[in-house]
Amino acid sequence: MVLWVEEIDALELRHNATEDELQLIIRAVYRQVLGNAHVMDSERLTSAESLLRDGDITVKGFVRAVALSNRYRALFFENSSPYRFVELNFKHLLGRAPQDQAEIAEHVVLYNEQGYEAEINAYLDSDEYNFSFGENVVPYCRGNQTQAGIKNVGFNRTFSLYRGNATSDLGRPSALTSDVAGNRSTKIVPPTKGSGTYSNIGKRFRITVSKVNFGPRVTQSNTTFEVGYAQLSKKIQNIQKTGGKILKITEASV
Repeated sequence: MVLWVEEIDALELRHNATEDELQLIIRAVYRQVLGNAHVMDSERLTSAESLLRDGDITVKGFVRAVALSNRYRALFFENSSPYRFVELNFKHLLGRAPQDQAEIAEHVVLYNEQGYEAEINAYLDSDEYNFSFGENVVPYCRGNQTQAGIKNVGFNRTFSLYRGNATSDLGRPSALTSDVAGNRSTKIVPPTKGSGTYSNIGKRFRITVSKVNFGPRVTQSNTTFEVGYAQLSKKIQNIQKTGGKILKITEASV
């Protein structure tokens, strides 16, 4: 377990998948792209599901169909602020938080000038999406690990967007507007009591780090730190200040 953001094994649709395997992929796409919103049978994209089943579209094509659907638009575009809409597009389609104000502003301008469809396609047709997920892997949360070309500040911001598997993205205000606009670091704040993850604050966590400088002469390529929850956010900030790359955070065994 990585705090309340679980380590997720990538789900890939393979050739000659069984119907059960296909349904697993379909459910995972709905869950990821729709932000844990409940999907009734009448709201399922049966035509797109059939195209996926017949091999006429890839998982990426199915993700595109869900993100361009009236359902996604109603949930996250029509009922959200521009910042929240972009914030959620990063989460749902790239599995991470936006890095900075410039990245958000770029997408706000994009959908204002070119429209909703162009905004969605910008994520799916990006080099980042293709490198991370390709054609047949379901997008998943990956912002809780250091990534090439992605700023470390996005690590903390991922935990502001992902509030546990039992929570939905519906009806929530923007989580990052102030921090991103002010170019400030984001604190890791636990979900509220009753969410099923509140007990994490009493646990200890192991931070795996690479490229850590311990002074002018000593450099260690890989190391770990173990801290309590209360010290976790501060320790992450210190690691980032010294140029450390956080690989992952796991719960320490008692």
